[in-house]
Amino acid sequence: MESSLYHNVHSILRELDANPQGGSACNKGMLRWNLHNRVDKNPSISVSLLRVLIKELEKAERIDSKIRIIPLLHTLVYTVLQSVFIPEDLYQRMYFCLKSLVTLPKPYCAIALNYARQMKMEQNAPGILYQKRVSAEHNLCNDIYPLQEKVFVFVDPVVFPLSLVSALKADVECADPGRDSIIYKRRVLLHTVLAGLGKKCQVDQLSQSLEHLGEELELHFQDLVTILEQRTEDGPSNVNQYKTRLQEFYQDILTAAKDPSCPASQAETQLPSPEVSFHVWTKEDEIWNELANFALMVPTEQNSACLDEDDLKRTSVVSTDSGIEGDMPISELSSIMLESQGGPEEQSSSQSFYRRVCARCPIAGNRKTLMMKAVKGNGGYSLTKEERNLTARILVMGDDRTLGRLAKTLHTIRKREARHLLLTKRVNMEMYYIPVTDQTLSPVQEGVPEDMLTLAGYLGSVDPWYDCNINRLGAMIIKLAQMKSTQSESSDPNTFLLDIISYYTRVSQHPVHLPIYSVKICFSGLSNTTVEEVFVAQLTMDFPEVKRYRATFKDTIKGSVRYKKYNPQEFHGALVSVNYRKASISDREKEMDMSLSTSGMLISVLPSCRVKSLHSVSIRFQDMNPTRSSTHSFRAVSANIRVLEERTFTVCLDKDRRKTFMNVHSIEVSPCLDPGYSHQPNTKSKYSLGEGSEPLGKYINKTLTLPINTFCGIEQ
Repeated sequence: MESSLYHNVHSILRELDANPQGGSACNKGMLRWNLHNRVDKNPSISVSLLRVLIKELEKAERIDSKIRIIPLLHTLVYTVLQSVFIPEDLYQRMYFCLKSLVTLPKPYCAIALNYARQMKMEQNAPGILYQKRVSAEHNLCNDIYPLQEKVFVFVDPVVFPLSLVSALKADVECADPGRDSIIYKRRVLLHTVLAGLGKKCQVDQLSQSLEHLGEELELHFQDLVTILEQRTEDGPSNVNQYKTRLQEFYQDILTAAKDPSCPASQAETQLPSPEVSFHVWTKEDEIWNELANFALMVPTEQNSACLDEDDLKRTSVVSTDSGIEGDMPISELSSIMLESQGGPEEQSSSQSFYRRVCARCPIAGNRKTLMMKAVKGNGGYSLTKEERNLTARILVMGDDRTLGRLAKTLHTIRKREARHLLLTKRVNMEMYYIPVTDQTLSPVQEGVPEDMLTLAGYLGSVDPWYDCNINRLGAMIIKLAQMKSTQSESSDPNTFLLDIISYYTRVSQHPVHLPIYSVKICFSGLSNTTVEEVFVAQLTMDFPEVKRYRATFKDTIKGSVRYKKYNPQEFHGALVSVNYRKASISDREKEMDMSLSTSGMLISVLPSCRVKSLHSVSIRFQDMNPTRSSTHSFRAVSANIRVLEERTFTVCLDKDRRKTFMNVHSIEVSPCLDPGYSHQPNTKSKYSLGEGSEPLGKYINKTLTLPINTFCGIEQ
């Protein structure tokens, strides 16, 4: 068994070093999924797999192979989460191995320290990681552990055609049958008792007793949560007392079963998938609406019916009576008297005085009022000790255009929350990204297609484990959706995508902060209208008139037919003025200005290979003459670009046609500031050294970034 698992682990590690080409590139990540799927179906092999992973971790530290440490750490802890019983000596080896990695630089030491604490907690109370994970993901309410989590998947309709959306939704929302909290509580009870008692526990007998507990299952679940919490507070002492108490708890379950002679189903201890809701991202404020529904605890089946402002029609019933009994007809008065004079037939005949049952549904107009009541604890919405006890994991599937929309949504949410912390006071938002592009469906035939996954490539270069498990799955997701759409509806759902989402949202808790830049667009004309937008990938500026006459290389060859039609003096491009703050490593920006003739411009946010840590954008101007290889390019912190002629240009943000602006006269590009800083009244008093001293607020980084969770992350 260990030999087979050793081969599987080494195959996964070889994927990190290999650079496959062609169709084999999309198969990256399948070996990791097969390994965890194998452990999920047969948890008994987890002990052998843990021994192999510990050996590989010790070897990676010894030979200083840092590229293997992050994958081995995540694989080790995820295997512990899936395991049923782990011997005590194996816990000790894992803890000492993780503790020895703390001497490494970031991010290895931070991840190892976090996992070492989890392993120590799991060693003191086996099964507590499983219990906390399932309780949070499936809203198993208890007073001790009030945290709740939910995964929201948003797909961009520009990337996914409507023919594949239904198939994708079926694969994402395919969960365990039943979706009943009793099933998950039964799994937690079974898994925790097995993890704590090991071979002293009869699996079949315990599973049979749990299935026939009835109403007492809830009481046993609350007792188990209390036992685990007290165990974590006691620390490593009183081990025998804890096992004795767990043994008594186990005997109580066996004796409390109502009908233990009835046959029970097969014991289920697998880690269930989290609760996932699937959404097609058509409306710009859809993420805000779903987060508000989640914060207000609105049931899922009532989200669209009660909280959709467009679909909900409000009717008003106006009363015409004065409320005085003397003004009411005797027939209406008799129908509301406690002692009616007539029989049931006479009472039912009076239908004129009827008040329908009032059910208030929170619509978009009064969400703010409801959120304020939820934060203050009024109206039945009470906060627990930990204010942000809700975690919304927002996962978007798309390309650079989708991340541009996500950056805009984040900026809008921060703008709404600037004056009143309503949503972020209650909900902790975490963002995830699975890169998928529509180029796999309809690739461009003429010329080189534009790379729509530049941000995904940057995330993959920062985190090789993200590149291996997430970044390479875009083409496979499209293929699975196509296969699902051609099959019959009665076919079994494919759990591959759901397993990937579960692993990604559970393990990757370290964000990479993508810088967001704002642009102020000024249009030509007497109105002088302006538009403020944000972008996260790139900004392209193009002159439609100049583009029509742009020369090619053949036009510049003397003697050719095209050379006679080509006049370099006529097609010189547009004259623009550029005022910018030049970026420098010492952060001593210098104001610069220049004028040049160009046919277009590209502003890229992603850092280059030479200046990875420089917070600036790369500005590159296009030349009309293709024979000149030198182009004007530089890095700037901010820039102001305007046309010195009567021409106008077109601006496109994040390669998205939906964010294309025509007849533009000038643009101003600068780092996007967090809207929350401009509305903080106590910023001066909070960041100051005392009276007469200069406040420290100006030294705080006030720029807004888009945090995308990866497996290792990077410092901001």
